[in-house]
Amino acid sequence: MTRDDAPRAQRRLRTLLAGLGMASSGLAWAQQSDPSTTEPLVILPAQVRLGIEKVKLPGDESMGLVGTSYLVNIGRGLSVGPAAYGAISGRRGGLFTLGAEAAWRQKLGGPLALDVGLYVGGGGGGAAPVGGGLMLRPHADLTWDFGPYRAGVSLSQVRFPTGQIDSRQIGLVWSAATDFRYVERDRIGTPMSISGRSGMGFDRAQAVFGVYRPRPSATRNSGGPLASTIGFVGMRLERAIDDHAYWGIEAAGAASGGVGGYAEYLATAGTETTVWSDVLTVGGRVAVGMGGGGDVNVGGGLLMKGGLYGTLRLTRSLGLSLEGGATRAPQGSFKALHAAASLNWILDDPSDFSAPDRTVRTDWVAGVERYDAARRDGSVRALQAVTLKVNRFVSHHLYLSGQAHSAAGGGAGGYTAGMFGFGVQAPLGARWHAGAEALIGAAGGGGVDSQGGAIAQPMAYVGFNLNPSLALRLGAGRIKSLKGALNSRVVDLTLAFTFGVAGHGYR
Repeated sequence: MTRDDAPRAQRRLRTLLAGLGMASSGLAWAQQSDPSTTEPLVILPAQVRLGIEKVKLPGDESMGLVGTSYLVNIGRGLSVGPAAYGAISGRRGGLFTLGAEAAWRQKLGGPLALDVGLYVGGGGGGAAPVGGGLMLRPHADLTWDFGPYRAGVSLSQVRFPTGQIDSRQIGLVWSAATDFRYVERDRIGTPMSISGRSGMGFDRAQAVFGVYRPRPSATRNSGGPLASTIGFVGMRLERAIDDHAYWGIEAAGAASGGVGGYAEYLATAGTETTVWSDVLTVGGRVAVGMGGGGDVNVGGGLLMKGGLYGTLRLTRSLGLSLEGGATRAPQGSFKALHAAASLNWILDDPSDFSAPDRTVRTDWVAGVERYDAARRDGSVRALQAVTLKVNRFVSHHLYLSGQAHSAAGGGAGGYTAGMFGFGVQAPLGARWHAGAEALIGAAGGGGVDSQGGAIAQPMAYVGFNLNPSLALRLGAGRIKSLKGALNSRVVDLTLAFTFGVAGHGYR
């Protein structure tokens, strides 16, 4: 990145944060738009979107790019939400970005509609020329309404302003309609009867710790053998279809094995059955999505896995799962057997109607962070990253947190971190609050010296409530690689949207 590029990237990061603020304010406005309502739930239309397109890179190289987003309609046709994009074919497996997207829909007549929007995020990988990692994707989609879903064509531009990628293309887009249902913050904790899912609608979450044992044919992109065992950590979110089948999403990154920067983002589906009531469940699942980075040869990035598992239920809400299976990248040489243990946390229990009705506080947090990152070339340079966080409270003050961080400036395109841990928060008067977090996870890529991938990040923050649902937070802490040279003070600025979700059965 040149000297002139740095201030431009910083301005774009400030623009992103301001946009997230306006989006969160709009969501807060949407919940307050009818103050006379007595219903416990606020219900906003939402959509899950999937798109695929072929992007041109320098040298007439082609790369298949897949995008996923979850967009909530905040009024007047405008929708906002988190999004992620990644390589699925070509030679850039491991390229991922994450960020925020906004889209506006205008009906053209009958089932035809025009969607225009903008995605802003950070990331990179796959040795793609992404510069600092900031990605912009303006788009216009022409879609047809098929009832439960919409499908159509998309005209878009994929641009990394501090890199060498600037491509215009036509792609395909598909979306499914859903609802974002939540309880206003000032009603959290009030007993109420709620039917149906709330929030994003996931029924359980899993913190995953596992290992890959590569097969003898697996190689690195550089040509050498991939012989060492790879340790990984990740998160999985799942939603029931019926008493046995479910679907979900999962993300993981390398924490050991000399492949720091390897990451994967997959959709999963499976089936399970109880063989010992309230004690033991067995099942199987398959997953497909994107993976790569860390000098692992995955070809274009397509990744597939399958596994069998058993879950021992420890309490009403917690279980311990053990899984074994196989993973492969069909376009590359990566093949491995995997084993994993996960702590399974049931968010909404469909079979337990004896527990009292309750609501649980949840925070969506988005913003930017900055720290001086040690690089593998021996230098130390400033790094700016986009941050997305989800906090779910287990008591009035204690919460669990899952977070994703991805570089958007500082010449570290491709650097990504995934972390989870716990936090505490307490009010400081009527409008102020303070909190602290302890996080562990995996990070790598972008030339950052996070050898092995395992990192820890303690943080403390102070927040100011802009309104009952929206807060501005300033945080400080430290990020440290457990084996690499990365060890720096961190400062972050975020916006937090607070709402309540059902903590009881949904059917």
